Amino acid sequence: MIELVAPAKLTWFLEITGVRENGYHELRSEMVTLEFADRLTVDPEGDYLRLAVESPGVPLDASNLVARALSLVGRRAGVTLEKVIPTGGGLGGGSADAAAILRWAGGVSARDALALGGDVPFCQLGGRAMVEGVGERLTPLAFVRRDVTLMMPDFSVDTRQCYEAFDELVAGGARPSGRNHLERAAALVAPRLARTLAWLRAEYGAEVELCGSGSTMFLEGHLDSGVNHWGVTGPEGTVRFRQTTTTPT
Repeated sequence: MIELVAPAKLTWFLEITGVRENGYHELRSEMVTLEFADRLTVDPEGDYLRLAVESPGVPLDASNLVARALSLVGRRAGVTLEKVIPTGGGLGGGSADAAAILRWAGGVSARDALALGGDVPFCQLGGRAMVEGVGERLTPLAFVRRDVTLMMPDFSVDTRQCYEAFDELVAGGARPSGRNHLERAAALVAPRLARTLAWLRAEYGAEVELCGSGSTMFLEGHLDSGVNHWGVTGPEGTVRFRQTTTTPT
């Protein structure tokens, strides 16, 4: 058995710089790797995909990014997923799992990794990088250690709908602005996200940011809570807090 670590990625800032003819959005963003991570147990002699603990929303068929990563590199293996990164939370959990498989298999080019999703090239690289294009252009940046508090609501946000809402806003004359160009669109798609973000900013400061299209939010620094992982009841349900740090790999 081989143990793999699949670190979450955090989008430190997100700018949308254009739209390609095929509808994909051109981005410019800084991404960093976190110590907060899924774990995979790989049996090179096996041929299965299973969960260590039930994780709603995680498929176990050919659509799972782990299965697709194995297909991409022409390998078979038994894989047990220990999921802690929330599904649909904007932390690249599925992409991180796929990237762990790619690294185990020796790695692929960023362009090949892009076939699995826009976050997979960075997740395969890890560390800290400027990410451009639709995720395939990576410029490694010097590692900076940052403490981070993740704030994870018990609901997800549909990324595709957020980009569609962004396009509608721009078509209506809106100009992208702020640290995260998707924040306004995400608030329209998921009003409960907007209410949760407003509550967290009122409680913990205006520096609370949305991670990509959400639903995860984050704050630089660790809160003086005395514990690493806890939950707080907000206006739209429970928000789980997790304190972590950036990592160079």
